[in-house]
Amino acid sequence: MSSHALTAAIGWVAVAVGLVSTVVQWRRVSVEGVEGVSLATWSLFAMMGGFWISYGVAVRSWPVVLGSLIVLPIQAAILVRLAPWRDWRTVGWSFGLFTATCLMPAFIGGWSAGVYGIGVAMSLTRAPQLVELVRSPEVVGVSAASWSLAAFGSVLWVLYYDGDHLVAALVATGAAGLANLAIAALAAWRHRQLRRAMIRDEVFAY
Repeated sequence: MSSHALTAAIGWVAVAVGLVSTVVQWRRVSVEGVEGVSLATWSLFAMMGGFWISYGVAVRSWPVVLGSLIVLPIQAAILVRLAPWRDWRTVGWSFGLFTATCLMPAFIGGWSAGVYGIGVAMSLTRAPQLVELVRSPEVVGVSAASWSLAAFGSVLWVLYYDGDHLVAALVATGAAGLANLAIAALAAWRHRQLRRAMIRDEVFAY
């Protein structure tokens, strides 16, 4: 297998992993509710999805285009669950951050500047979820499995971008991947705490 074919294969696996991780999060939100799920994070996910689609078209990368395109409807469905029309301030803050970090740099400095900016935005999008997990033991709606898959997907995208010599995308995705890993670890810790508390309560109940 040529290096180009291997890079393309890694990209398509990354697309599949991204789809699975988003579906896992959707199922958890559908079953357990949206408690602990950040509107700011998912608003920015949807906005950045549009950016990645445009970037993928610009660099002629179909994995990048389809990677965002196929998960966009699922992200939109999660957003509907979060009822963004009830909190326009948060949505406005997300759009302002997206404009400042992604759209303006891309307009001024080209795609690479925008991609570096989206790396900053992708890291910041994880911040509300990280803060929520640190502050609150409630993890209903937050899937450790989904975020773990997202972290694994980030590794695959880093390998893909390295093979395609897309340095800005590699750096941006690497930064987001570290944040994904931190969320996955915190969510797993909180779920473990919750299970222990439930077992303790059952023991005392008897």
